[in-house]
Amino acid sequence: MRCFLPIPVDHPFPIQNLPYGVFSGREQGPRVGVAIGDYVLDLSVLAEAGLLPSYSVFAEPSLNALMSCGREAWNEVRATLQYLLDEETPTLRGNRRLRTRALIPVQEVTMHLPAAVGDYTDFYSSKQHATNVGSIFRDKNNPLLPNWLHLPVAYHGRASSLVVSGTPIRRPYGQIKFPEEPAPRFGPSGELDFELEVGYFIGKGNALGEPIPVRDAHQHLFGFVLVNDWSARDVQRWEYVPLGPFLAKNFGTSISPWVVPFAALQPFRVAGPKQDPAPLPYLSDSEDAAYDINLEVKLQTSAMAEAHTISRTNFKEMYWSISQQVAHHTLTGCNLRPGDLLASGTLSGSAKNSYGSLLELAWAGKEPLELPNGERRSFLEDGDTMILTGYAQGEGYRIGLGEVRGTVLPAKAPALGGVRS
Repeated sequence: MRCFLPIPVDHPFPIQNLPYGVFSGREQGPRVGVAIGDYVLDLSVLAEAGLLPSYSVFAEPSLNALMSCGREAWNEVRATLQYLLDEETPTLRGNRRLRTRALIPVQEVTMHLPAAVGDYTDFYSSKQHATNVGSIFRDKNNPLLPNWLHLPVAYHGRASSLVVSGTPIRRPYGQIKFPEEPAPRFGPSGELDFELEVGYFIGKGNALGEPIPVRDAHQHLFGFVLVNDWSARDVQRWEYVPLGPFLAKNFGTSISPWVVPFAALQPFRVAGPKQDPAPLPYLSDSEDAAYDINLEVKLQTSAMAEAHTISRTNFKEMYWSISQQVAHHTLTGCNLRPGDLLASGTLSGSAKNSYGSLLELAWAGKEPLELPNGERRSFLEDGDTMILTGYAQGEGYRIGLGEVRGTVLPAKAPALGGVRS
């Protein structure tokens, strides 16, 4: 396939990709589009022209209606879009008026959260990350907790504080307990961190009480995004026993605006890490269930002219697969719904320059990261910008996940004490 638009071979959004997003522009409100090269293709315009089914789905301010349609409908829409954008098809290419209305330069649009997220679940599925964290905080000779190799560990995150790439993140306040002090203190987090993750949206869900078998999980997956699950490590260290993260995670989670369709990444399915011990039968999956997606993290301080790469890794390193995560999540009969977001948890490779957080890269502050301009970082400072990118490399084309970007704002002190009437 070749698009009639000129698209370089290393562009993240060729005709083989066609990620969905929600955008506004040209004095119109949020609606559904796809990224193609340096343009956004307005699907509401194509539907209005009779080239796509169900105009109302594409005029929505979220992807939820499209997500709920199911895989057969998604495949039909994708095939139609690839046909219309093909260099051999004159329908759009040869209709100047329609083409001008439907194709909007990306610099003229504003991107929004792609879905109305009802629930957000964050997994803990990178073995290297879990090993690193266990080595830092517990026992380097026995870093994994007893359950980790038997089930995909996760916690329920905060959906209301999910934000689209480009939204600033304010440093949170919280209770912080230093080991040498007898009692906790109150103040802004001094150990703000990023977390490199890949997320995926649920399309068609399951009924309450009906688990999704691991072999059927892919039927419920709509598409992939990049995720930065910002974390306040000092707040988390004090609060997480016995129930896990709370305020350390609920102040902001950034996601990329473009949702790469599940179908676009199928050519990049590969075998995942060997699982030992073998998982229980309900988690046993004979298919290649990992994805060969290159991931990169860049940091730009307020004193730097350009961002500097601090980590590179690959999504195929994730120990527990997406299919296993879905099967485990719904094992109790928990009902997933269109627009629910599930995330991988921090992704770290085996080399130090492939770790997915500053906690690991700077080893809890003991080995500060050296930046090209002489600055050092143990954790993020105000004005720092994090940029996460990812892509799968095909033969002569690239499937990009775009980027997720966020800049740290100074903490804003909350009001203290009660108010008398």
